Amino acid sequence: MTTSNQSLVSQFIILGFPNLGGAEVLFFTLLSIIYIFTLSGNVLVISLICSHRHLHVPLYLFVVILSFLEIWYTGVTVPKMLMNLLNQKMISYVGCLLQIYFFHSLGITETYLLTAMAYDRYMAICNPLRYVAIGNPLRYMQIMNSKVYTTLALVSWMAGFFHALIHTVLTAKLPFCGPNLVNHFFCDVKPVLKLACTDTTLNLFFLIRITGTLAITSFVLTFLSYICIGKVLLRIKTATGRKNALSTCSAHLTVVFLLYGTAIFTYVRTSTKHALDQDRVIAVLFTVVTPALNPIIYTLRNKDMRKAFMKIIILKSKSQMLKGDSSF
Repeated sequence: MTTSNQSLVSQFIILGFPNLGGAEVLFFTLLSIIYIFTLSGNVLVISLICSHRHLHVPLYLFVVILSFLEIWYTGVTVPKMLMNLLNQKMISYVGCLLQIYFFHSLGITETYLLTAMAYDRYMAICNPLRYVAIGNPLRYMQIMNSKVYTTLALVSWMAGFFHALIHTVLTAKLPFCGPNLVNHFFCDVKPVLKLACTDTTLNLFFLIRITGTLAITSFVLTFLSYICIGKVLLRIKTATGRKNALSTCSAHLTVVFLLYGTAIFTYVRTSTKHALDQDRVIAVLFTVVTPALNPIIYTLRNKDMRKAFMKIIILKSKSQMLKGDSSF
C-alpha cells in the first residue's frame, strides 16, 4: 500500500533508442560530435560578444543568455543519452526528478527569452522616431536600457523556475510502485507519468494547460511583434533599409520556429503510446539539433557577429605571422 507522497521505486531504467538495430556506436559518435560542436559553438558566441564592446547592446546580450541556456540545456539530456548508448540506462528517482526540473526550467526560460528578444527587435524597428533604416540608436538605447533588459531577463528566468517547480512537485507526489521503464531517452514528464500507479489526469491537465499556455502565449506575443515589424518594413522605401531591418530579425525568427514548433507539437497534444514514440523523435530536434544550429544561425546570418569573428581570425593570423618573423 502506498501513499500519494511515497514512492517504492528508487531507480528508473531509461529505454533510450531501442530500435537502432546495432547502430549504437555510429549514433554515439555522431551525437558526441554534435554535442562538442554545440558546446564550443555557444562558448564562441559568448566569447565574441563579451570581447567586443560594440556588441554590448540588448540584442546581443540576450544572445549571450540564450547561448548560456543552450549549454546547460543540452547538458541536462545529452550526457545521459550518451551514457544510455553505452548501456548505462539506470537513473535514480531523485536524479529523474532533477532532470525533469532543469529540462523544463531551462526550456521555458528560453521560450520567454525569445519573446523578450522579439520585443527588443520590435522596439528597435517599430519605434515611431526610427522609421528610416533603423534610425536613431540613441533613442532605442534610452528605451531598452539596462534596467529594462535586466527585468526582461529576470522575468524569463522566474517563469522557467516556477513552471518547472509545479511539474516537479506534482510528479514527486505520485506513487511509483512499478514498472520503472521510462519510454524515452531522458526523464520527461509524460513518459514518467505513464509509470505512476495512480490517476495522473490532474498532472496531464497541468502539463497540457500550463506548458501549452505558456508556449502558445509566448509564441503569439512573438508573432504579434513580427506583424508590427512587417508593417514597418513595408513602409521602408529603400531596399538597403529593409535589408538592414531584416538582418536583425532573420536569425531570431529562425530559432523561434525551430523551438516553438517542436515544443508545441510535443506538449499541447494528448499523450498516447504512439505519441510517446513521436515525442522521442521530436525531442532529438529540440534537445540536440536546435542547440547545435543556434551558434551557426547567430554567427553566419548576422553581419556584426561575422565581422567580430573575422576580426579575431585576422588578429590571430597577424599574431602568428609576427611570431614567425621573430623566430628568424
